[in-house]
Amino acid sequence: MLMRYLLLLLLGLFLLLQYRLWISDEGMQEMWRLRELVEEQSARNIELEQRNAALEAEVRDLRQGKDAVEERARSDLGMIHAQETFFQIVGDEYPGAEPAPDAADAAEQTP
Repeated sequence: MLMRYLLLLLLGLFLLLQYRLWISDEGMQEMWRLRELVEEQSARNIELEQRNAALEAEVRDLRQGKDAVEERARSDLGMIHAQETFFQIVGDEYPGAEPAPDAADAAEQTP
């Protein structure tokens, strides 16, 4: 009789532990959620490491030569050399429109 109660007690304890392991918020669900968060953070870390490497290379270039400084001045500030001519191209009025026909084509089309 004592063995039966002991067996029921152990079975109940086993079921309680299984519930906590598989169903409760502190068990496997929490582990799976945390694993997903770790994977997301790892991906974000890789992106940030790549960005940092690019920034380090840019800093190295800026410290070593004038070419990088000139490139930054041209792209960010719109600076040009004294002997250069600056042409500003304004966007198309009608994107995707066909170019205007040549004068020869226009003469053929008029009746």
